[in-house]
Amino acid sequence: MKRTAASLLPLLLALGLVPSFPVQADAKIGFVNTERVFRDSQLAVKAQKKLEKEFQGREQEIQKLVRQARDLQTSLEKEALTMSEADRNKKQKDLANLSRDIQNTQRAFREDLNQRKNEEFSTVQDRARGVIMQIAEKEKFDLILENVIYASPRVDITDRVLKALDK
Repeated sequence: MKRTAASLLPLLLALGLVPSFPVQADAKIGFVNTERVFRDSQLAVKAQKKLEKEFQGREQEIQKLVRQARDLQTSLEKEALTMSEADRNKKQKDLANLSRDIQNTQRAFREDLNQRKNEEFSTVQDRARGVIMQIAEKEKFDLILENVIYASPRVDITDRVLKALDK
């Protein structure tokens, strides 16, 4: 059963899902799956690769510190009974300091990565919004939605947005 916007209007109004102003029965509506845009567009993939390359060295440094801590822990466990109290205390202190340094380094890494990710993907979002506006104006859409619970493939314009964005 095919329903038009006019036949759904009373139900949507009753549920409070549509403002109480008149909607044209022949309104042209589109939907963009922004999750797909951020995952599948060439621009988003390039941004992700750029971030991976930019943060690769820092990530490797963190992994190196984690290996050092693991090796120090193993050494401490193996030699704990045979080493002097002073040596054991020094190794335990070194391990605690190294663990604290790792946590601080990981926290700073995550903060910097999140900030850069937001910067890179805001560029993707701005470009996508521009493309969506161009499509809306060119094809005379009345309304384009994103982040909805359900959208029929008939109104999904995500592929067109991806194609235009990747030009």
